[in-house]
Amino acid sequence: MSKQTVALFFGGKSVEHIISIISARAVAAQIDRGRYDILPLYIDHEGRWHGGACAKRVLSLDVAVLLRNGGQNEVFGRLDEITSFDEGKRFDLTAFFDSIDVAFLTLHGSNGEDGKIQGCLDTFGIPYAGCGLTASALAMDKALTKLCAVDAGVAVAPSLTVMSADYTADPQAVCDAVAERFDWPVFVKPASLGSSVGISKVHDALELRPALDKACALDAKVLVEETITGHEVEVAVLGNDDPIASVPGEIIAGSDFYDFEDKYVKSDAKLVIPANLSDEVSATIRNAALSVFKALGCEGMARVDFFVEHGTNRVILNEINTLPGFTDISMYPMLMAESGVSFDELVEKLLQLALEKRSINPKI
Repeated sequence: MSKQTVALFFGGKSVEHIISIISARAVAAQIDRGRYDILPLYIDHEGRWHGGACAKRVLSLDVAVLLRNGGQNEVFGRLDEITSFDEGKRFDLTAFFDSIDVAFLTLHGSNGEDGKIQGCLDTFGIPYAGCGLTASALAMDKALTKLCAVDAGVAVAPSLTVMSADYTADPQAVCDAVAERFDWPVFVKPASLGSSVGISKVHDALELRPALDKACALDAKVLVEETITGHEVEVAVLGNDDPIASVPGEIIAGSDFYDFEDKYVKSDAKLVIPANLSDEVSATIRNAALSVFKALGCEGMARVDFFVEHGTNRVILNEINTLPGFTDISMYPMLMAESGVSFDELVEKLLQLALEKRSINPKI
């Protein structure tokens, strides 16, 4: 059987650019080279596309080590050095798409997880691992996700949606509305970012303005959410029409909450897989994950995050990620491994699910 060519998309204009590269390296290491050739496609932080030797050099860079030792500035300095050799070159998009059979995206966050690249691939008739345009766009927006979840009968945390333009026009009015509606502490988060980027836990009125300033600078829409005290639990979902849900895993944050530093720099958080929950609560969480997955029209994969409230054991949706991390500390592959699907099997299954969509819907 002849090999198929997998296009591996990574990087992107998102603030999760660095994590995307780390995920891509991990996925590339698991792809069966006896069955597939890999064609890397690196999108730099300014949105320029790079293939060939440039993309391969970026993929070979051990970004995780650079991040821990030198921080983000060190990483971007090395990336700029590599991509400078592509300066002035024109990327042939049509030739690139003509040469691939299936795509695997590790483009976390905006301009990658939000349906934009998915729509482009649909236009060129290229199947890809993961959710389609509509589900990607819905899941990327935490406010819209909440509406779909509630409609599916899944509980969500009470929240207030703030448009960044409204906050800029009258910051005090927004702060007053938050103080009137919620008790402290609250969480302030961009509506359409992941990896805990831009999220703040606000303990009093003095901390609110800086948190809103930070979140509004990153996104046009911001959520202010009531704090749910409980277990932070995640579930991996895999499949198309008949998806499966993994065992739940629990995150015990090393800081005030599970933020970017805790995830990728300090690595102080503890991951407990499977979560220390009763069989009944675990079953409720897995069923809720499948309900949200189906309500949004997801395909392929997603990681669904919940809170299990202390005292009540209520299962409350936090968010859903349609392109979850694939780093060595990412919950999605770890949860699937605990559920009997190893990392290499997971990557192969996702590629086959992508190709399955094409066979069922030949217009793809």
